[in-house]
Amino acid sequence: MDWTWYLFRFDGRIDRAKYWLAGLIIVCWMIFMAAIVAAFGARSFGFSGNDIFKVVDPDTYRGISRADLPLILAKLIGTPLFVWVFAATSIKRLHDRDKSAWWALPFFLLPGLINQFLDRIESDHVGFMLALTSFILATWGGIELLFFRGSRKTNRFGADPLHVPPAGKPGWDQQRELEMPVQQAGPPPQWRVKPEA
Repeated sequence: MDWTWYLFRFDGRIDRAKYWLAGLIIVCWMIFMAAIVAAFGARSFGFSGNDIFKVVDPDTYRGISRADLPLILAKLIGTPLFVWVFAATSIKRLHDRDKSAWWALPFFLLPGLINQFLDRIESDHVGFMLALTSFILATWGGIELLFFRGSRKTNRFGADPLHVPPAGKPGWDQQRELEMPVQQAGPPPQWRVKPEA
C-alpha cells in the first residue's frame, strides 16, 4: 500500500476497513505524543476535536506559562498532523460514498465550531437547538463514513476499492488479444516441395 497517498493525499477512494485503520493509526500517534509529553513532566495531556478549534479561540492564549510549553509544542505539531490525516482519509471515504469533499463541512467543521462556541450563547433555547443540530450532523457523518458501504462501481472519484481482479486471471489486455500472423515471403505451404522428395 502507498502510505503517503493513503494518509496524506485527498484523491481517490478508501473502503471502511482502511478508514477504521486510519483512526487506529491516529490514536496510536496520539498515545506516542502523550508519552513524549509525559516524559517532559506535563501533568495532563489529550487531543480532542476542541484542540482544532481552540486555534481560533482568543481565550486559549490567555494565561500560558512556561510549564505548559512541552504540551503546547506537542499540540502544535500533533494537531495539524492528526487533522491532515483525518481530513485526507475522511475525504477519500466520502469519495467512496460518491460524495464530494464539501460534505466534510456539515459533517465535521460545522459541529466542531458549534461545540467550541456553544457555552458562550446566552439563550438556552438557541443553545439547545444548536447542540441538537451539531449532534445530528456529527452522528450522520459518523454513520455515513464508518458503517455504510461505498458505491459498488466506478464513480467520478475512481474504481471500487473492494473490487479486486481474480487471482491468477489478469484483467483484459488488449495487446494480448490481437493475433498477428507472421508474414513470410514465398508460396503458401501447400505449394512447397517436401524436402525428402
